[in-house]
Amino acid sequence: MLKSRKTFPCSAAVIALAMPHVATADTAPGARAAATVQQMTADEKVVLTHGIMPLPFIPGTVVPAEAVPGAGYVAGVARLGVPALRETDASLGVAWVGGLRHDGATAMPSGIAQAATWNPEVLRRGGAMIGGEARAKGFNVLLAGGANLTRDPRNGRTFEYLSEDPLLTGTLVGAAINGVQSNHIISTIKHFALNGQETGRKFVDIRIGEAAARESDLLAFEIGIEIGHPGSVMCAYNVVNGQHACDSDWLLNTVLKKDWRWDGFVMSDWGAVPGMAAALHGLDQQSGEQLDPAVFLGKTLEAAATGDKAVARRLDDMDTRVLTAIYASGLDKYPANPGGAIDFKADGDVAFDAAKQGIVLLKNDAGVLPLAASAKRIVVIGGFASVGVMSGAGSSQVQGDRGPALTIPAGEDGPFAALTARSYHRSSPLKAIRALAPAATVTYRDGYELSDAVAQARKADVVIVFATKWATEGLDQADLALPEGQDALIAAVAAANPHTVVVLETGNPVTMPWLDKTAAVLEAWYPGARGGEAIASVLFGQTNPSGHLPVTFPAGTDQLPRHDIDGYATLEPNFAGDPPTPDARLSANYDIEGSDVGYRWFARTGAKPLFPFGYGLSYTTFASSGLTVDGLHASLTVTNTGARAGATVAQVYLVSRNGAAKQRLVGFQRVDLAAGESRKVSLTIDPRLLADWTAKGWHLNAGRYGFAMGDDAAHLSAPVTATEPARTWRD
Repeated sequence: MLKSRKTFPCSAAVIALAMPHVATADTAPGARAAATVQQMTADEKVVLTHGIMPLPFIPGTVVPAEAVPGAGYVAGVARLGVPALRETDASLGVAWVGGLRHDGATAMPSGIAQAATWNPEVLRRGGAMIGGEARAKGFNVLLAGGANLTRDPRNGRTFEYLSEDPLLTGTLVGAAINGVQSNHIISTIKHFALNGQETGRKFVDIRIGEAAARESDLLAFEIGIEIGHPGSVMCAYNVVNGQHACDSDWLLNTVLKKDWRWDGFVMSDWGAVPGMAAALHGLDQQSGEQLDPAVFLGKTLEAAATGDKAVARRLDDMDTRVLTAIYASGLDKYPANPGGAIDFKADGDVAFDAAKQGIVLLKNDAGVLPLAASAKRIVVIGGFASVGVMSGAGSSQVQGDRGPALTIPAGEDGPFAALTARSYHRSSPLKAIRALAPAATVTYRDGYELSDAVAQARKADVVIVFATKWATEGLDQADLALPEGQDALIAAVAAANPHTVVVLETGNPVTMPWLDKTAAVLEAWYPGARGGEAIASVLFGQTNPSGHLPVTFPAGTDQLPRHDIDGYATLEPNFAGDPPTPDARLSANYDIEGSDVGYRWFARTGAKPLFPFGYGLSYTTFASSGLTVDGLHASLTVTNTGARAGATVAQVYLVSRNGAAKQRLVGFQRVDLAAGESRKVSLTIDPRLLADWTAKGWHLNAGRYGFAMGDDAAHLSAPVTATEPARTWRD
């Protein structure tokens, strides 16, 4: 695959995932790319540097015959055997694009749900499945690999991304990319970088120091690139320290290409290119050019290259990078053509397994779950549970071949209105519950009338309330509360029946003012194509829950670094994120938290979250013991102390450096154990997680470092210490 530096994975399982699949860029692919560029005419050299969005509803767009309706199309060079690039969204499955292709795809659970598995193999299998379906539809580029850290849980795309931690995010996204690219197609990693909010996303200026960026968001991308070797990096809409991310010489040339020695190509996000100078600052390909003010990397670039040797050299480099990715993934040798066979049953099983592993049991008083067979009357309330499970919206929207079970328009106008509709996958929790409780009377109420829901709750042995919170690309959220009176509904039902179980279908953390009144709470996220069955499987104990939170659940927004998302209160909602006027300005100060994102911020401030990062219960119990750290190697023993088989996540954290508090996840591994079984877990610690970024690169001070194992980031063992020598190194 594409060249990148050595990684320091957290477990043996990840080492296996990091093995390259095809030749490196400095052997066959790179050499072939350079030779092809030498044969290109001046006109041909600007074929691969720009592309369109091949959708007929965009004014003035002529869709080429060989394009497949989707996110993007970049013409090939037939004379030289260079294939066209046919691009589709994204990380959760092949995007629906409003049903334009008259086909469907398998929807994986949301990114945050996949991350809740803490299992790289789940992400690898999901990526391989999605990549296979993309290939069968004729696509050879998947716009996957969302790796932005959750700096603010109100971000509208929290559901698409993975976690708030760079090690967890980088490890999981790398595994997903490996899975995608095993199909001889290119995967991206995106959105590079610091794309932390949707409000004003095309002009918000993210202010952050270099050390803080390198130790957090950039480290997540770096680890993901090292493990996954993506053919492409998609740069982001936002501005970083005064420069558009797709026009940032520091991000693209200095960090990505020079420091990380990455050989792939940088594509822009759709409508993110401010001008031709972006090519000189590291952008290799302009995507969805109809959404930009002009086609900057076509004839304009060709003319500039004709009169400027420096631009000409840069253009050759742009083509070399695109071709290297094409050859490294074998797009020319293994062409993807529409009409391929898809085993939807097998692919649905991949989504089903991911959903089951990603569901997090947050509360289970008196063992109310799993539901007993003795429950004779079950009332299911709310969440359109009779219809299906909620899906996040935006460009990542995936639906099966029959389309959504239910669609509620969001009221948007324009060509992208369909992207922001509230949709539900065809996997009904109510139907799945009835299938697993055939002897019980299972009734349903939609929750619209509170008094009716309460009356039904009083007559039931157990109540299951489904609560949802919709999220979409393009729009952030005002707060962390459940919308549409659902908090009041849950409180009233729980007051009527103490055996109330709440199932949350959300794309981000939510507050729970009713928590103490309920018997059990499951966070099911947006659980994908088989989500209803996965939820029922956990409720009735066919599946022992093993998910752990990949993000902190705050007790309230007052615990976050910013009281409000910058611009949310002053800007009108705008899916594109365009400035309301040419001179509009918006900035977000990420130096408030710096590299202390998520649980690190909570450790720094001492605030107590509603549920901490890494938290998750099971129907069995576990104990960890015997933590030892020797240099960059840690080991501990995990034991299933309960009466049934289950899985947990071994977690090891840095907690201090030379006596000063500093919390960072340094290792993790999912462990499946039979009842009574013990297993030793060995982890390799990436030294960057212990170090600081300085003007000379990474620096590790000599001294004593404290480490602790824990069930989550807030409940840790007594620390053990290890002595580390001083080190300074560059990537």
